[in-house]
Amino acid sequence: MEILPLWANLLLILTSAVLLALAARVVVDSAVALAQRMGISELVVGLTVVAAGTSAPEFGVTLVAAFQGQNEISVGNIVGSNIFNLGFILGGAALLGTIPTAREVVWRDASVLVGSSLLLVALVASDLTVDHLDGWILLAFLTGYLWLIWFQRRDHVHPPPPREVDALPGTLPYREAGRLLLGFASVGMASHVLVRSATVVARDLGLSEWVIAVTIVAAGTSLPEVATTLAGVARKHYAVGFGNVIGSDIFNLLGVLGLAGILERMELEPSVQGSLLALAGMTILTLILMRSGWRLSRSEGLVLIVVGAVRWLLDILPNAVG
Repeated sequence: MEILPLWANLLLILTSAVLLALAARVVVDSAVALAQRMGISELVVGLTVVAAGTSAPEFGVTLVAAFQGQNEISVGNIVGSNIFNLGFILGGAALLGTIPTAREVVWRDASVLVGSSLLLVALVASDLTVDHLDGWILLAFLTGYLWLIWFQRRDHVHPPPPREVDALPGTLPYREAGRLLLGFASVGMASHVLVRSATVVARDLGLSEWVIAVTIVAAGTSLPEVATTLAGVARKHYAVGFGNVIGSDIFNLLGVLGLAGILERMELEPSVQGSLLALAGMTILTLILMRSGWRLSRSEGLVLIVVGAVRWLLDILPNAVG
């Protein structure tokens, strides 16, 4: 892709962005239909199936970096992606319009996200590593969380309007599951092309490798969450939208890092602790804002964006200047 001229990469960026938007719509619509057919809430689908699917890029980057001994990149990818998800994605979605939240999302899911962040801080603080035992502990917490939400899977299910049911006559769950997988594959392909093309353009414009890594690559692994969340909120499927962000962050912390720790011991630099504390603070702030009035308003979304941007600049500027 690097041998292509600048105009060709710009065209690829535009094309992949359109494909990403269309694929995200397929993911949201299929997830909603699947939830209706199985008689479970949209929130559960957003927190599990959609969240796990959109975490695939983080999963790939983290495992590859861990096996190559790039431990800071492995953990930093998860920390940076989670902050990006909460700051730019959830905050940006709130700018489109106030997002109503629910008590179970705040007290169960957002609280689990806060607890997961604090758990990772505690595990790393003890010896500056994520080892096999840490990995099993993280995966154990993820298993408990998944069991909890599956046990409550039929809570808060609202029957769809008659027209919506009639629009899917004879549709079986496996069909919607197939469409969902196709949507995930399209999102992943479009995200990969967009990141590669944007990296080439950024390099042609003279940006340093570090700035490219902590901006385009870090944000690129969150593109599936961007597309799915914005599509869900725009189509007023709020449970799928914000459930995807919260669930994806939980999967990243407990699932991706847990599996990476089991497969490869990761030794970290002391500076990583500051980023982990920043992530924990971001999750606590998000919980507080979601609890305030049981909605995430435009002004609160702006707060999340500003906090995320400040944290990003603190990571970028010292290295960009150097």
